[in-house]
Amino acid sequence: MSPIVSLMRVEIWSDVVCPWCFIGKRRFEKAVEVIRSKGYDEPIEIVYRAFQLDPTAPIGTPTPVVDAYAKKFGGQERAEQILTHVTKVAAEDDIEFNMNIALRANTVQAHRALHWSLMTHGPVVQAQYKESLLLAYFTNGLDVGDSDVLAECASSIGLHGPSLRTWLDTNEGMTDVLEDFDAAQARDIMAVPSFVIDNRFLSPGAQDVDVFVNVLERALTK
Repeated sequence: MSPIVSLMRVEIWSDVVCPWCFIGKRRFEKAVEVIRSKGYDEPIEIVYRAFQLDPTAPIGTPTPVVDAYAKKFGGQERAEQILTHVTKVAAEDDIEFNMNIALRANTVQAHRALHWSLMTHGPVVQAQYKESLLLAYFTNGLDVGDSDVLAECASSIGLHGPSLRTWLDTNEGMTDVLEDFDAAQARDIMAVPSFVIDNRFLSPGAQDVDVFVNVLERALTK
């Protein structure tokens, strides 16, 4: 009889317009690679959960991110300082941010689409789709609140975009998104990214790779 190998689940609460969520995603993936290089071969399932940085963002009305940041952080100069800093940090993790063309949008449709990818294709494909949405927003300046854009992102990774586009015209998946919001509140998750590892460890923020490695090793050895 083959030994039973326990599955470790990692749930990541994040938003597709959150710069630190993209940076944290890339760092966590590198940490998993380090763990594998150390000989840990336990299966790790990574699932992305919904969180909205700005649930009041109007639906169907994208805003240049510079304007959104200026409104939130007290002016154009401060907004540009923040965006310049986060762009530099992202570049250090091999991520291209073009914040001068980024469009801030309501992300509830994007979260529904992410649930669709998880429901229809599983967590590995969901992570790939998450990456495509992050690139759409941060690198390509696309409106991730637009259902056509969400479908095009699905097609770009080999999924059937028209099926997603039709599905988005329904109300399916909204309950799942709301449950993620409630679960974040129940766990006192007030900011993203937040990594819940094996339902035992909470690692908030885009930590350095070494920090993620340490948390993963603790979870895998206890």
